[in-house]
Amino acid sequence: MWPGLVGKEPDTDHPPISLEHMLDLTAAAEVDGRKYDGVDLFIFHPHTDPDASEDEIKSMADLIASKDLKVGSLVAPVWPGTVGGPAFGSDEDRKNFVLAVEKTCRIAGILNDHGVRQSGIIRVDTAGGTEDFAKDPAGNTAKVAETFREAGKVAEQHGERIAAEGEICWGGFHSWKAAMDTLEATNMPGVVGFQADLAHTYLYLMGYNAPEAALLKEGYSDDEFWAAYKTMTDALRPWTLDFHVAQNDGTVHGTGSHDKTGRHCPADDPNGKLDIAKCSSYWLEGAAERGIKHICWDGCMFDNAVLESPATWNAILKAMIDADNAS
Repeated sequence: MWPGLVGKEPDTDHPPISLEHMLDLTAAAEVDGRKYDGVDLFIFHPHTDPDASEDEIKSMADLIASKDLKVGSLVAPVWPGTVGGPAFGSDEDRKNFVLAVEKTCRIAGILNDHGVRQSGIIRVDTAGGTEDFAKDPAGNTAKVAETFREAGKVAEQHGERIAAEGEICWGGFHSWKAAMDTLEATNMPGVVGFQADLAHTYLYLMGYNAPEAALLKEGYSDDEFWAAYKTMTDALRPWTLDFHVAQNDGTVHGTGSHDKTGRHCPADDPNGKLDIAKCSSYWLEGAAERGIKHICWDGCMFDNAVLESPATWNAILKAMIDADNAS
């Protein structure tokens, strides 16, 4: 549901899209008789108040269930301006980061007890930019690891797991090598892991924000691409607890704290760089053994006109079915 919020600004031509309208768009999609099974949620306003009462959460769960949908993974409000702060920020920032995870786990428990949620993780990222991170990479990696461990302990207490998004705009996950360093330093396999998004991890290959970690150069051949893709996925797959189908046209885009990040484009975009089904199969090998029970899609930064078009949802659903069949 977060594509209806991320990059959206009130009183502009791309305002936030309400949860109910996003649910309606989800429920209306259909490809060859198959529909979406459910939705992932962003635990922040205006979709979900992180401090909502149990009755309010149950009411939301009833709404989702009424549309024959389930709930999967929950995005914790870890960013400045929500509940949290950078995982390598001040003591207060890091305390608030863990608090954001705790609030999300509380809501997850209510949804689980309701019965509308039966799978998924708590999704985070480091919530801090690459420039600040680069001031002290070793020290900041250690801070992120400590913050993630504290958040991981909270998640374990609630029967949950955490997956950190691999996205080039977040310090500590700005390259595939940095992500490996952070996850290994955290050292909570199976509890704190990686969330792979096809659009974002494509940019890992190209070395955006981390040229030293690039595995490909412009003009690469097909053989070079798949060799590089295997290198990256072999390294990160054992840590991968959550997965997003997406497409990337090779450009970088973002707004606000998500500046210079992977451009999500429609799944059927003719400029898309990825064979979605084949790329997905690399990430989803052994997914069941890692506890992955559902996959999601991410269309952050889609224009509202694109996001509100039924054709967009059907194209993504077809790509997800193809990914499922290929894995």
